[in-house]
Amino acid sequence: MVRSSAASVDEYLAELSPEQQSAISEVRSLVLANLGTGYVETMNWGMISYEIPLSVFPETYNGRPLQFAGLAAQKRHCALYLMCIYQDPDLYNALLAEYSRTHKKPDLGKSCLRFQSADDLPLETIGRMISATPMQSFIDSYQAARKSTGPSHRI
Repeated sequence: MVRSSAASVDEYLAELSPEQQSAISEVRSLVLANLGTGYVETMNWGMISYEIPLSVFPETYNGRPLQFAGLAAQKRHCALYLMCIYQDPDLYNALLAEYSRTHKKPDLGKSCLRFQSADDLPLETIGRMISATPMQSFIDSYQAARKSTGPSHRI
């Protein structure tokens, strides 16, 4: 994974190739347009991070803000990390169904959607998934997962 030491989102975007900058900027706009109240955009984990500040929810397993989404340019692709699809199998399956319906080829990990351009993604569905996950719902899901799996499971 390519990590950036950029201190701000603008600094991060300035580091990218024109192609990556275009793809990341378009997906970033989608995330920001659909992001619920309480989440903040910051640089964390070497990427653009959308997270719940520790001042709002400090009870994370690692003492760092709870990440809802991340956006990064990697060596050979860009990636959108959506923890809501990692936590919710129904959302993950709905995303797969949308890829099938739109005849787009999914390139997915557990929470990672890899893409070359924003056109590779089912943007409307992703926007709906982001906006359908309010902060308290995400916190509740995180806490339920932590309780059900015990302290050794890392989300």
